Amino acid sequence: MAETGRVDQELSVYKGRKALVTGGLGFIGSNLARRLLQLGADVTIIDALIPEQGGNTYNISDCAGCIEVHIADLRSAEDVARLVPGKEIIFNLAGSISHLDSMANPILDMGLNCEAHLSLLEGCRRHNREARIVYTGTRAQYGRPLYLPVDEKHPQLPIDVNGIHKMAAEAYHFLYSRIYGMPVCSLRLTNTYGPRQPMRDPRHGFINWLLRLALEGQCLPVYGDGQQQRDLNYVEDVVDALLLAGVAPAAEGQAFNLGSGRPVTVLEVARLLIELTDSERYELVPFPENESKIEIGDYYADCTKVANVLGWLPRVSLQDGLRRTISFFAEARQHYWG
Repeated sequence: MAETGRVDQELSVYKGRKALVTGGLGFIGSNLARRLLQLGADVTIIDALIPEQGGNTYNISDCAGCIEVHIADLRSAEDVARLVPGKEIIFNLAGSISHLDSMANPILDMGLNCEAHLSLLEGCRRHNREARIVYTGTRAQYGRPLYLPVDEKHPQLPIDVNGIHKMAAEAYHFLYSRIYGMPVCSLRLTNTYGPRQPMRDPRHGFINWLLRLALEGQCLPVYGDGQQQRDLNYVEDVVDALLLAGVAPAAEGQAFNLGSGRPVTVLEVARLLIELTDSERYELVPFPENESKIEIGDYYADCTKVANVLGWLPRVSLQDGLRRTISFFAEARQHYWG
């Protein structure tokens, strides 16, 4: 496990650096922007606030005046040309993560997860080739694992539109790196949870929805037999990984899997949420037909590469992370429930 003091010392280099966070009003983006601010960075956010995509102005409401916020769409070349010059590090978190939405509206998903990123890359090529870009990919790029744990050499065989578009966007980033010399790396994220995650509906992942139902004292629906294995990362750990990738020279041109190193079953998550909240029970229910067709089965990552290159391993246990998340939403529920 990475030592807290050493990681914090490495991240001290962000003081005074000009950082841009795309999708910065969303779950992970807002947590990253807040941390950058704490580190003394000059922080700018771009977010289109597209409905149902998770952007929430409350996420940085207590940072008013300290973070520069632009409500803008990356698909607009004019907006990108205006906002990327002068930025030293760009954390590219914009896009849609809903697998079901991508199947229902693949053209919109292509716009958010491909067109927007090509627009950003073209803007950087024209106006700021020196900016270091950290892209956030996804475990969905791998599809159904052929072996476990999944390392970065595993074939990318996505089984839904979202995974295909995320894979393509990552490929755009590495192409621009190779052809134009732009410094790029990618972190392939797994299930992330924690404060400020969207809680209005289940489209942003299973854990946020089970957590909301648990906080409301409702029965938790667990699909199938609940034995599907998953990696879960607390958002502060993910932010650490992004920040380390943003300054590590050895990260350039590389893709890294994030994961917990401690896979758990969905049923174990449900039982832990029941233990930590007022919820009383769970129920095993059949997979909905539209979800069963894009269910990946077991997934957990091999984190050897990110540990060796960036010195990153998660610090926060699942139980501690869920406690922190429950505490946050107990105070801020009204800003996240729809």
